[in-house]
This record gives sequence, structure tokens and C-alpha cells, in this order.
Amino acid sequence: MSERTAPPPTPNGPTAAPTPGHTVRRAIVGGALGLALLIGPVALATVVLPDGTALGDIRYTLQTDRGELLYVQSWGIRHGSAEVLARLGRGEDVDASEYTFRTATRIETAAPELDWLNKGVFISVASRQAASVLYETYLVA
Repeated sequence: MSERTAPPPTPNGPTAAPTPGHTVRRAIVGGALGLALLIGPVALATVVLPDGTALGDIRYTLQTDRGELLYVQSWGIRHGSAEVLARLGRGEDVDASEYTFRTATRIETAAPELDWLNKGVFISVASRQAASVLYETYLVA
């Protein structure tokens, strides 16, 4: 399980086809990641579709307590009713059972003892709080 602290997003304006909507960028400034620490810059780009559905592309580097580096890429989707998405947009805490927030994650590492991560298929169940996002990540294959 990991939790990341995220400041308010920076709007980037409308997107072009094939994905109409508008983009926002958000910096991730820290978090609790179990046995790994968030290091270096983080890239988070979100396309928000006209119905409020959010499509996310998140990339960051973790460092384990033994110093191994992990490069993480996640692609996700968050959707729900218009009322719930409006509450999330206002920064309210919303129970995760009221909307869907999932990511598919790829992890790369050069650490030999963690090579299994390079071959794993990971899915995360996520929830958005006012100032953070909580990810529960599972190895599924």
C-alpha cells in the first residue's frame, strides 16, 4: 500500500482528438510507500474527459530500504457519477466505494533479487482523499 501527497493540479487546457477533454499536471511531493521511498521527480499527467472521467499517466522512481531503484509507470482511470466526481473535484474526502479508480502498473529494476518485478503484472485499487491518493497494489501475474 502506498500513499502520496499531491498539491492542487495545474490546468494545461483542452486536449486534441483522439481524446477530447482537458489536461492537468500535478507534482507528487512525498509519501509513505511501505519499504520504498519516493525519490527524484514525478510525472503525473491527467486527461479529464467531458463527463469527468480521469485518465492518468504516472511515472516515478522508488528506492528500497536496501538502496535498489525501481522505475514505476502506472496508467489509470477514475470514473463515477457526476455528483461524486464533483465532490472529488472540490477536494472532499469521498468513500472509495462510490467511484472506480484503478491503475495498471509496470515496474522496472536492475536489482537482480527484484527481477521478478520486471516480469510482474500489477493492478492497483486507488482512492483519492483531499490531499493524497492511496494505492493498494497487487501482483496478478
